[in-house]
Amino acid sequence: MRCPFCGFAESKVVDSRAAEEGNSIRRRRECLSCVRRFTTYEVIEALPLMVVKKDGRREMFDRAKLINGLVRASDKRSISLSEIEALVDKVEKEIRNTMEREVPTKQIGETVMRYLKEIDQVAYVRFASVYRQFADINNFMHELEVLMKGPRKHKDIEK
Repeated sequence: MRCPFCGFAESKVVDSRAAEEGNSIRRRRECLSCVRRFTTYEVIEALPLMVVKKDGRREMFDRAKLINGLVRASDKRSISLSEIEALVDKVEKEIRNTMEREVPTKQIGETVMRYLKEIDQVAYVRFASVYRQFADINNFMHELEVLMKGPRKHKDIEK
């Protein structure tokens, strides 16, 4: 590791500890030439995750797009941004754990809906209506019927 002060190529590690909830390691280093200290972070190199769109196009996975879609679906619902971010974390972790480098949007959408159904059924239907591109009211009603047959889990529904 090159010293940011003098450019010398060697340093020694003085202290190491976990950072960012265990997602990286913070290292305090000391330059062997000028004896000044500096901090470096070691993180796992994430392989790029490509999303295969319905029309065959490919683009990089973008957490922000997924978060924005979920924020729109949960507008005026009692879902916090931290719940949405946790949901996106679960989805991204599940998708990355498949070890596939290219993932179809269908797989991402279905994974999101599975988790979202557990959090808020209204947000789920909103997300599903955009994701599945309901062509008419019959598609919408079918999804509602399926939802009504399943167990109710949202905190606003429980009594």
